[in-house]
Amino acid sequence: MPKPYIPNDKWSQRAAKEGYLARSVYKLMELDARYELIRPGLRVLDIGAAPGSWLQYTSDKLGPNGRVLGLDLKPIKDIAPNVTTKVIDVFDDAAVSNAIAEMSWKHVDLVLSDIAPNTSGIKDVDQWRSIELNRKIAAIAQKYLRGHGAVVMKVFRGKDFDAFTHELKTQFGRLKVMSALASRDRSREVYVVCSDAIAVS
Repeated sequence: MPKPYIPNDKWSQRAAKEGYLARSVYKLMELDARYELIRPGLRVLDIGAAPGSWLQYTSDKLGPNGRVLGLDLKPIKDIAPNVTTKVIDVFDDAAVSNAIAEMSWKHVDLVLSDIAPNTSGIKDVDQWRSIELNRKIAAIAQKYLRGHGAVVMKVFRGKDFDAFTHELKTQFGRLKVMSALASRDRSREVYVVCSDAIAVS
């Protein structure tokens, strides 16, 4: 018989013990503790939501009057009554728009994204793919965020990072960068938190 899977780091072990679907939930917990992102009753869009740990945490924080819509290329198992999931390519504008319309939403209060590109092992290529992916996330956030709403994006640091954050500063009034304790030691990922979208003229 195959041996049972045993998580090999403290965050994965903690996630398994506490019933979360992935170790990445502790990154969101840290972001939420620092920036007070998730409050009861909000409408939240989670992009790249599989396997669903961010949905689990967000669902609990939102309470019964809040809703979260999770989008991913992979199907996500049922999380909670206030969670809806769709199998969607984030680059399919019509599909994203339809998914939000089906929620009877015109705007969202928060956009979360822990999405990352398929990695090639070539540092510069992977970092460029991360930037291109997050340009799309930022565009979705600009289109759908309400008022002072915020967007959280996971971005790989590299030679294009400073140019990308400069770009974001032309689109959002506030920008913060945070490294999460639960990120793997050798990871180049950071989280960029933007709010106060600047209207596109």
